[in-house]
Amino acid sequence: MRAQFVLSEIGVGLRRNLTMTVAVIVSVALSLGLFGASLLMRDQVSTMKGYWYDKVNVSIFFCNKNDAESGNCAKGAATQQQKNEIKAELDRLPIVQKPVVYESSDQAYKHYKEQFGDTPVAGLVTPDQLPESFRVKLKDPTKYAVIKSAFSERPGVQEVQDQRDTVEPLFNLLNGMNIAALCVMGLMLVVALMLIVNTVRVSAFSRRRETGIMRLVGASSFYIQMPFILEAAIAGLLGATFACVLIVGGKYVLINNWLAKKIQVINFIGWDSVAAVLPLVLLIGLLMPALAAFFALRKYLKV
Repeated sequence: MRAQFVLSEIGVGLRRNLTMTVAVIVSVALSLGLFGASLLMRDQVSTMKGYWYDKVNVSIFFCNKNDAESGNCAKGAATQQQKNEIKAELDRLPIVQKPVVYESSDQAYKHYKEQFGDTPVAGLVTPDQLPESFRVKLKDPTKYAVIKSAFSERPGVQEVQDQRDTVEPLFNLLNGMNIAALCVMGLMLVVALMLIVNTVRVSAFSRRRETGIMRLVGASSFYIQMPFILEAAIAGLLGATFACVLIVGGKYVLINNWLAKKIQVINFIGWDSVAAVLPLVLLIGLLMPALAAFFALRKYLKV
């Protein structure tokens, strides 16, 4: 009988405040959708970092005869002895993955032509203008400073270049977008909480007579508050469910059927990442409105 009464009170409350309930559902759905998307974007950035950092190299470029006679190249092109010494030291370093790859000027020119093809830029460079280099892959890409400090000032070395510098701006951009999404999510979450509190207060005010009668017959505070808390929890759960639909739809349409086909060089997150986010979204959608309703009711349901 008590359960039936609580359920009937929940239905009455939802019908009386239908417009505000819909607003709560939409606000919760959008805010939690952004929250889930932010978590997935963070996983995507981590996945991309792992993928690209595993592929990028540290390049040690040697001086050639066309370099300006300044700095390390003041004595002209790097000698074979200098190259052999650097190669031997690289082989001894525990942070370096073996083998160290040597790229000649002709090989560098071939890669240059592959990159620029028949464009006008391709004709501006000749093989003897491109430096020889060692392509070094590190076991831990963050240890680039060890290689730079050890070889950048060596005679015959023109430059030590970390290819991470090429992809790092992309990761910074993605991280910035993630922070922006979290800020918008926080703003919408505040709006959703304010709507929840106002909805609960309006519902409690409209049923103040019934609440007074229940107090007179000895009903406990928890029993009186339960319908209001469950109303908010149901609205929040519906919003969280819609947020999950948005997240799954975004993964299927935006990532699987568009980005993955357009950008094949990126290893995108899988469904396991989505499956890990959805329970958290549902849990927050259930608990957040319930707790907000509980604290909002303390003022309006006093004896």
